[in-house]
Amino acid sequence: MKLFWKLFCSMVIVTVLACSLGGYFLIDEQLRSSVEREAAQLYEINDLLRYALHREMGSFPSAAYPEDVAKRAEKVEVTSGGAAVPFRISDETGERQGGQGSLPVQAEPLVSQLDDSQRGWMLQRVGERTYLHAASALRLVGGTLYLENCRDVSVLFAARGEQYQNFFTFMLALVAAVGVVSLLVSYLIFRPLACLSAASRRLAEGALEERVAVDSDDELGQLSQDFNTMAERLEAQVQTLTDVARRQEEFIGSFAHELKTPLTSIIGYADLLRSRPATAQQVQESAGYIFREGRRLEALSQKMLELIVLDRRDFPLREVSMPDFLALVGGTLGPALEELDIRLTIQAEPSRQRLEPDLMEMVCLNLLDNARKAMEGGGTICLEGRAEPGGYCIQVIDNGKGIPPGELSRVTEPFYMVDKSRARAQGGAGLGLALCQRIVALHGGSLELESTWGEGTTVRVHLKGGMEI
Repeated sequence: MKLFWKLFCSMVIVTVLACSLGGYFLIDEQLRSSVEREAAQLYEINDLLRYALHREMGSFPSAAYPEDVAKRAEKVEVTSGGAAVPFRISDETGERQGGQGSLPVQAEPLVSQLDDSQRGWMLQRVGERTYLHAASALRLVGGTLYLENCRDVSVLFAARGEQYQNFFTFMLALVAAVGVVSLLVSYLIFRPLACLSAASRRLAEGALEERVAVDSDDELGQLSQDFNTMAERLEAQVQTLTDVARRQEEFIGSFAHELKTPLTSIIGYADLLRSRPATAQQVQESAGYIFREGRRLEALSQKMLELIVLDRRDFPLREVSMPDFLALVGGTLGPALEELDIRLTIQAEPSRQRLEPDLMEMVCLNLLDNARKAMEGGGTICLEGRAEPGGYCIQVIDNGKGIPPGELSRVTEPFYMVDKSRARAQGGAGLGLALCQRIVALHGGSLELESTWGEGTTVRVHLKGGMEI
């Protein structure tokens, strides 16, 4: 049985029991008081009969015999309410010895309980009537007689029966009223619990934003508040775990993406040394690129971990000569572009900028790599740098396939790819431009894209002279 119905049934049962016991007790107590009043009046009449008998005999001398008393009793008459009061003189065995009129009750049940110094009363049922029977002892020399009188009290019991019937009707109405009130009270009490239960189920299904209304300051209101507090903390913890998982996923995808560029450079220069005759200067330059890309790869893993997973924003800046920096970036992809019959041109205006070289090189290599992927059967890529008021602009221009106008605004979203099949075939994950935009924002700059479908794309990186912390 549900707790709702347990509470409902308990309220109804307790109310019915309390009212029933109280009502029946009051009705019976009223009957008892009425019977006792009738008994007191019956005693008074018995005393009058005793007094009248005393006057008839003059006294109850010790020498009086029961036969004399019984004989004189025939002449005694006492009226009550305009009618003669019937009475009876009985001996110790309950046999009638004298009196006036007849009593419908038997003497023996009462007189057998009395001794010669007592008086008492009892109720006797005769047919459909109920009588109150009283008796008192008359001590005589020759024995003890009992003076009896009675009164019909059936009306008292009839009144009690009517009261029982009325009380039963009242109890039916009370049960109905208590049932309605109990349903209402149970509903008001359990409605917050039902809301909590429903909210808990929705929370378990993943609706972490689920909250319940707090309508009171009682225990149920406190329970609702505690639920909301728990849900808020759970949502915050799940969001934290989700962010950590997202950053880890982004780190893995970005690192796998960025790993290919230095590896491509290393493999390209190593293949160049292996497959072609080279001068000592060419060997030294190729070995220098291989060594540099190896060291950059080592540093790149740690910096990407700090940038993506740990969300670090305070990387130290170094002042860098932009022509030398862009020349170094362009030289990294030299063998890979040459193999695809792609010509790379580099033009840079003199300037010195404060930046994090490894992260900014990652940006430039991503832009060059995207330009490379956009070309089929050769082409031209221009890597340019020019000073502008308050900073420096790096731009990559290609004459590849370009970006459809409807997708230009989405290419910086994480995991978004314009041509998914071609991007996956070339090892793309859709994280390059999103990561570039994040790194440029850390430098206080902005990323700008212009593209014409079928003609080419221009990407500009506007640097503002330093990194925002």
